[in-house]
Amino acid sequence: QVRFVESGGGLAQPGGSLRLSCAASGFTFSANGMSWYRQAPGKEREFVARISSLGATTNYADSVKGRFTITRDNSKNTVYLQMNGLKPEDTAMYYCNLWDPRTYDYWGQGTRVTVSS
Repeated sequence: QVRFVESGGGLAQPGGSLRLSCAASGFTFSANGMSWYRQAPGKEREFVARISSLGATTNYADSVKGRFTITRDNSKNTVYLQMNGLKPEDTAMYYCNLWDPRTYDYWGQGTRVTVSS
């Protein structure tokens, strides 16, 4: 079955960096676009970034554009989110999913990112 295992979260200072990873299984990874979403405490889950199946196309939420970079390694069935210039408002649980998360209606456990001095 489809599975997403997110990792790499933690505590970072404002202006710092973190790199999130998501190992995916249960489907043909190289044939599917992937995305990152996040959910801050008390807020709805929101789109962060997405990448096409071969990495040629990427899209970002305005709030992270220029600071976050999404990449993927199809040989490892893994998608990454490099987060630079972190801000306190980036504090959230981060989740990966397919380009369209409605495809399987499944979410992994996520990885927590906290940005604080």
